[in-house]
Amino acid sequence: MSDEQPPLGLRERKKLDTRQALSDAALELAFARGLGNITRDDIAARAGVSVRTFNNYFTGKHEALAYRQIERVRRSLIVFRGRPVDEPLWEAIAAAIVEPLEADGAGQYLPSPEQLAVVRELLDAPETRIAVSKGVFDDWIEAIAERTGTDADHDLYPRLVAGVLGAIYQSVTETYTRADPPVLITTLLRRAVDEVAAGLPEPSAT
Repeated sequence: MSDEQPPLGLRERKKLDTRQALSDAALELAFARGLGNITRDDIAARAGVSVRTFNNYFTGKHEALAYRQIERVRRSLIVFRGRPVDEPLWEAIAAAIVEPLEADGAGQYLPSPEQLAVVRELLDAPETRIAVSKGVFDDWIEAIAERTGTDADHDLYPRLVAGVLGAIYQSVTETYTRADPPVLITTLLRRAVDEVAAGLPEPSAT
């Protein structure tokens, strides 16, 4: 299946740009003030739009902050669908989940300990977990079923793989925000997929 998407019209492009600007403004303010010290009014003002416009795109600050991660997961799905059909499953998954991060420059970015503390607080919030998980991994189940010739509704395998993928994302992000010294998130993602593909062998004693 092709991973090419039809070009966006001007209206859709403007909507996407506004959504991205609001998410960026939310992240900038969270890093500057702390997650608990920002409101939707602050985010709207930072992005140069009205609070009404903010409400047209997001239900609150957590959803605005989660948008970047949600979009990366969705872009990963597009990449996954376009990977060679004869590529081993977990190699295709690894390439798919890393590519959007590298395209955004996150593969070379090491945040400060203060920024990691904000990200950790954000990821620990129930509102963020709900926003990220909503609908995204259902699409992964369907894509995995298509690739493996299984049934998304009745077979265990695609749900199991998608569940493991969700655990990879959660484990990697939690490790990433607690790493000392900081480590590239793409390094952790590749390592996690390699460990899963190898059957999660017990760590060697050192």
